[in-house]
Parts: sequence; structure tokens; C-alpha cells
Amino acid sequence: MLNISDNSVNTEVAFNGFNAFHKTALSPANRMFTRWLLAVAALFFIFMFLPWTQNIQSKGKVTTLQPGQRPQTIQSTIAGRIERWYVREGELVKKGDTIVNLSEIKAEYFDPDLVQRTNRQVAAKEGAIASYSQKVQALNEQIKAMRSELEFKQQQLANKIRQSEFKLASAEADYQQAIVQDSIASQQYNRAKSLFESGINSRTKMEDKQAKLQETSAKLISAQNKVQEARQELEIARLDLNTVRLSYNQKIAKAESDKFSTLSAQFDAEGSVNKLRIQASNYEQRSQFYYIVAPQDCYITKAIKPGIGETVKEGEGIVTIMPADYELAVELYVKPMDLPLVNLGQEVRFIFDGWPAFIFSGWPGQSFGTYSGEVVAIDNMISANGEYRVLVSPHEHAEKPWPQALRVGSGAQGIALLNDVSLWYEIWRQLNGFPPDYYGEDTTPEEVKEKGNFEFKAPAKSIK
Repeated sequence: MLNISDNSVNTEVAFNGFNAFHKTALSPANRMFTRWLLAVAALFFIFMFLPWTQNIQSKGKVTTLQPGQRPQTIQSTIAGRIERWYVREGELVKKGDTIVNLSEIKAEYFDPDLVQRTNRQVAAKEGAIASYSQKVQALNEQIKAMRSELEFKQQQLANKIRQSEFKLASAEADYQQAIVQDSIASQQYNRAKSLFESGINSRTKMEDKQAKLQETSAKLISAQNKVQEARQELEIARLDLNTVRLSYNQKIAKAESDKFSTLSAQFDAEGSVNKLRIQASNYEQRSQFYYIVAPQDCYITKAIKPGIGETVKEGEGIVTIMPADYELAVELYVKPMDLPLVNLGQEVRFIFDGWPAFIFSGWPGQSFGTYSGEVVAIDNMISANGEYRVLVSPHEHAEKPWPQALRVGSGAQGIALLNDVSLWYEIWRQLNGFPPDYYGEDTTPEEVKEKGNFEFKAPAKSIK
């Protein structure tokens, strides 16, 4: 009855006629459970060999592709007081539209005619520069006249020197003649005296010769005095020439000194004019900052200083805006271990907050509600949260465009797709904490097998 013998009696006995056999027979449910258990085990075994797409998941937020398209704060260029608002929060304004009007709060800018008065100061300084220019021109003419006069004086004195030289030469000639005549008169007197003493000539002739000698001696002295006088006149003429040169050189030097002083004053005035012009330009430019205008087409999001009469400091935020035209992007943060797996142009799938989605991260083809993007920028420096920032823009050839109602700041979850591996391998990798497979393009299957599937690569799987 235990059915343990090779000689079975099951074929000889009619079990249907005995109630005991019905009560001890196995239940059909047990056999069904065994069959289901075997089927589930077979399915699980088959399921473990299904393909699984490795991926990197990261949370981020929606931002803009260009920095100038992101939300920004408009600061006040000058310190002032709010007088009037021309917009309201949420309003669309065009580039150049006035947002708010400020009034001056600094005492040095209270004068309403400050620009005009500064311009008049500039005009006055320019007149002074013109006067200095005229004075410099007059001094140049004066210097030119003095040099011409000096040249004339030098020629005049040079002529006088030549006249003195001629006079000296004539006096010296007369002096030489007087010397000769005196010598002749002396000889004649000596002969007449000798003849008188010999009794040949009379006393009268001797006295005549004596008188002649005295006359020639007087002429000799007179000629000598004239030579000395001519020499003194020549020296005086030469001294006059040197004196004239020194005098006119001194006058010319003084005039040039006055000229350079005038030029210095002119340059100083020109510097003052330039400074006043800069001030006038600054005042005029400052007056334009009383009206804060929109830098681009944008929406007014929030007024930071809403009250009329409130004062703002230089560089203090006064209103925040959101540009009207922008290109959306997603800002993700990946761990340093996953950074080598991310490349420029790599496809990333997104789930946006507020949009329903049905996700199988390992089977992206079976997912619903995801949006496609591609990596356009990767930071080279780690962020403050210890991860690297990755910027992803909409995919150019995506079948499904990003939602039109998507706004900057919305949450997003990104899934970067990598290799296709078996499910059992992915479970084993996750349990051991290994990174995803990262093969190089030139890595052969033999090398992958030898390295135990841990040689890193940067694949970018595209999902259709």
C-alpha cells in the first residue's frame, strides 16, 4: 500500500470503491501549486536573462540655456527715493519700457539746473583757454620783434665798431706822422742850434726851429691822445654790443618764461575743462538713471522695494524679472563616481514635476511620459553640494517636445542611459556597489572578459 515495491498493485485494485483511498489521496491543489511554483521559477530564471539598460539617475530643476535668459534682479544704479511705479507684478513689458521713477536724495545733486550750470562753467573755462592762446600768440610776436630788434642793434653797433676801428687807424696814422714830424723838427732844431753856436745862423732861425719843435711836440701829444680816445671808443662800442645782447637775451628769456607760464595755465585750464566736461556728462548720465527701464522683454515677477517714498541704495535690488524669450534646459547634479559616464551630446530622459509618467528605468522603451534631452555642458569644478553640475537642453530630433507650460524652477528627474546588460548582472552589480559598465570604443570582447567587465567607457545610448 505504500507503493514502494516494484510489484505495484495499483492496477489490480479498484481504489474508487474504497472511501479510505479517497481520504488519503493527494489534493489536486497541491499539484497545481507545485506546477505554478515551477513555472514561476522558470519565468524568474528566464527573466534574469532579459536585457537591462543601465542608467544614472539624478534630480535637478528646470533653468535656461543662456545665462541672460534666467530670472534676474534689476538693481538701482544710483541711490534714490521711489516716486512712482509704472508697472505691476506679472505684467509683460518690452525692452526700454519704464518700470519705476526715482528722485535724488544726495545734496550735491539737488540743483535741477546742475547740467546747464556745469556746461556754462565749461564754456567759461573754454573762454579762458582762448585768452591764454591769444596771450601766447602775443608773446610769440613780442619775442619775434625783440629778436629782430636785437639783430638790428647788433648790426648798428657792429657798424659803430667798424667806424671806431677806422677812427683808431686814422688816429694811429696821424700819431705816426706826428712822431715823424717831431723827429724832423728836433733834428732841425739841433742843426740850427749847432749853426747858431758856430755863428753861422742867426738867433732868429734858431728860435724859429725851436718854435717849430714845440709845435710838433704838441701835435704829437694831441695825436697820441686821439689814439687813446679812439681805442676807448672802440672798447665802449664793443661793450655796448655785449650789453645789448645780454639785455635783449634777458628780455627774450623773460618773455619766453611768461609764454611757458601762460602755456602751463592754458594746459591747466584744459585739464579743468575736461574734468568739467566729465562732470557734466556724468550729471547728464546720472539724470537718465532716475528712470529704471526694462533691459529686455520680460515679466515683472516681484517688487523688492514696493513702497512709494522708500529709499534705495546704490546697487540695491529693486525688482526681479523673468525674460519673456528663453530656451529651457535642465540643471542636474551627478556624483563624482558617475561623472566619467556622462559625455557631451549624450541623451538623457526626464520626468518633470506635474506631468504624469510611467517609468521603467531599465526598459526605457516601455516608459511613458518621459522627455528627451542632450547634454550640452559639464562643469569642470565640483559644486558646493559635492556633485558636478550638468546642463541638458531639449533634444533637437526628439519625437515629443517639452511641455509648453513648463516654467523655470520646476523640478525634474533625469535618467542618463548607458549600456544594455543582463538583469542578473545588474542585480549583482548593485549588490556589490560596482559602477556601471564603461567600455572604450576600441575594447574587444576578450579584453572585457579578462577585465571582469570593469573597464570604464562612455557610451551614449539613443532611445527612439
